[in-house]
Amino acid sequence: MPYVATAPPLVDLPFGLLPLGDLLRRYDHCGDPLACRPVAQGLLNRGYRLTTTRGTYFLKHHLDGDRESIARQHRATRRLQALGVPVAPPVRDSEGGTVAVVGGHCYALHPWIDGGHRTGAQLTPAASRHLGSLLGAVHTCLAGVMESATDRTDRLAYEGAYDSAAPADTFALIDELLALARGRTPRDGFDSLAEHRLRERRALLELHAHHRPPPAAEAATGWVHGDFHPLNLLYRGTDPVAIVDWDRLSVQPRAEEAVRAAAIFFVQPSGELDLVKVRAYARAYRLVSGADTAELASAVHRVWWERLNDFWILRWRYQLDDRRADPQFPAVSALAVWWTRRYEEVCEAFAG
Repeated sequence: MPYVATAPPLVDLPFGLLPLGDLLRRYDHCGDPLACRPVAQGLLNRGYRLTTTRGTYFLKHHLDGDRESIARQHRATRRLQALGVPVAPPVRDSEGGTVAVVGGHCYALHPWIDGGHRTGAQLTPAASRHLGSLLGAVHTCLAGVMESATDRTDRLAYEGAYDSAAPADTFALIDELLALARGRTPRDGFDSLAEHRLRERRALLELHAHHRPPPAAEAATGWVHGDFHPLNLLYRGTDPVAIVDWDRLSVQPRAEEAVRAAAIFFVQPSGELDLVKVRAYARAYRLVSGADTAELASAVHRVWWERLNDFWILRWRYQLDDRRADPQFPAVSALAVWWTRRYEEVCEAFAG
């Protein structure tokens, strides 16, 4: 299920409050700080464009995770880079480490990658195929590089940890969110839409509760990026140049990541999926990853159910008083309804 952040919103920290001196002293060739400004995009962690006397870097402040889990992410990206996957591994410090702990907080320094983000609307069918091939390569390469003794232990810790949402729990959450939306003062158009979607979703769940998927233990699992979406993929022109933000690197049903990513890249403002591009993307993913049509069909079913039971944007707004994800809600909430009505067509696009 999507992660619900407990971290405070991204803020523009004054230059003098960042521990830049202590950080940069750990590196032999990064120079002295000249300028540092926050990178505004992204819902988790804090990122900064740091300019020094020696160049430009991406400074990442990890709000979640411990030093070892972050170091594991770094090891994975170094191995992937050696296999030709477009990533941006962190800079090593003078002792060979990649995670700097200053004041109890974890930081990492990465090379700055010039590039921009592209949504599914900006991708041609050919570029959509390239995207599917890229994610297939990520999954295939991760299967080969995450095989140290530590990584095998981590894999066992993740195995079997994913189960589908229980309708009874979702109904209780809907009631809670409905009460919060109705009690909002002053109310606005978002609150009215939220109330409508919550009532609509409850009706759909009552109708489809018997379609709850079985436990994920039956799915083909593997190491995945964990958060593959447009803000975590940098393009230079039409070419992907860096997959970033590996904080959710974990073992999951791999085809589900492919379906989730498509549901983000190719959702239209109306809440419909561009099935022409989805089909091109999915066929390329299957070809490179070796996933068969049955695996994709199962993933479609599980992610559809996940979307039907998921209210992370409303939880951010009403439970955490965090509105950063509000702009995504109209399309995301409409997608769950559209997907339910067009289930067979969506399944065919991914697995046909």
